[in-house]
Amino acid sequence: MGNLEDRKERILNAKPETIGGFEVTELNTSDGFKFSLGKNGWLLIRFSGTEPIIRVYTETTAQDRVQAILDDGLRIAGLK
Repeated sequence: MGNLEDRKERILNAKPETIGGFEVTELNTSDGFKFSLGKNGWLLIRFSGTEPIIRVYTETTAQDRVQAILDDGLRIAGLK
């Protein structure tokens, strides 16, 4: 799995052009790694501060793309 800093570096350097088929328009790193998908939503990869857990969340209006977005998030984090 690699150490925490290696994971964070991997995510930061991934620079995906698309996630779940949607264009990545911004990356905010203030509370994890939040990839904006424009008007289509976002993907957040966040490390727990108290446990060795990585959480991958999404919010989107495209219900049929939820799993694809989450799968891309897991790949970006090196978990899939």
